[in-house]
Amino acid sequence: MDNDVSNYSVIGRIGEGAHGLVFKAQHLPTGRYVALKKILIKNIEDGIPVNVMREIKALQLLRCKYVIKLYNMFPRGMSLVLVLEYMTGGLWDMLHHNQQELTLPRVKTYVQMLLKGIRYMHAHYVMHRDLKPANLLINHEGILKIADLGLARLYWPDGGRPYSHQVATRWYRAPELLYGARFYTEKVDLWSVGCIIAELITKQPLFAGESDIEQLAIVLRHLGTPTEESWPGHTDLPDFHKISFPESTGTPWPELLPGADPDAINLVKFFVLYDDKKRQSAKEALKHHWFKIRPLPASLQEMPKPQLNAHKQK
Repeated sequence: MDNDVSNYSVIGRIGEGAHGLVFKAQHLPTGRYVALKKILIKNIEDGIPVNVMREIKALQLLRCKYVIKLYNMFPRGMSLVLVLEYMTGGLWDMLHHNQQELTLPRVKTYVQMLLKGIRYMHAHYVMHRDLKPANLLINHEGILKIADLGLARLYWPDGGRPYSHQVATRWYRAPELLYGARFYTEKVDLWSVGCIIAELITKQPLFAGESDIEQLAIVLRHLGTPTEESWPGHTDLPDFHKISFPESTGTPWPELLPGADPDAINLVKFFVLYDDKKRQSAKEALKHHWFKIRPLPASLQEMPKPQLNAHKQK
């Protein structure tokens, strides 16, 4: 797809991201609808913001059916314009505003798509670091795609490199990040996946804190006070000794996920673990029994088609 701005006809504004506005447009030579993400470069001397560069590099590397596509990019005055795949809806809208019922077969299909996208990203050593329903978009065919890779980073399997702990939206942030960990792995994504699956099943966030301290308190109260056996090395995390919480034996999982069947609970438990080394990989999770028992995942033809402009594409 070319980078001549005159070949794009802007139809309307569809959202606002961290670094600029997003517009729906049509690529006139092909008739294809696209999303134009216009990023203002505030200071030319400072160059393109690092998060934008990371997003561009990640999208250039990742070519997967379940990751949003970057078609092109070009300068426009004091801005950089990213030409992205146009997505007609999002998982957040499905949870909060869509009139079509989010049935269990559909939930299983969305979870499969999410896991396939994460499996691909992790196979290419990219961690997303901000998985949440608002960053999981859906196209006109009903296919879920991972979007908003502004916090994505390449990682090395042997670890040893520090990263910022100020990543991931609070409700989906792994406990090691809440305790200020600088050395962590792609398993932070898998904690987020577990929280998303739980939310799709119950239609409520699994852990919904109003602050970072409250978030950690809620996690500890529901999962129980960690021990050296359940979370080796947690007492060595940077912020562990800054605050203490009441002792807790935890909340039974059927109470945490009311109405969920045992297999669904079992799948969520494989991700929502203190010890990141024990969190199941996306590749392993795709083999889970939950996907093989009735009701089975829906076919693509049965998936709800989002309403146009029903989301904020970031």
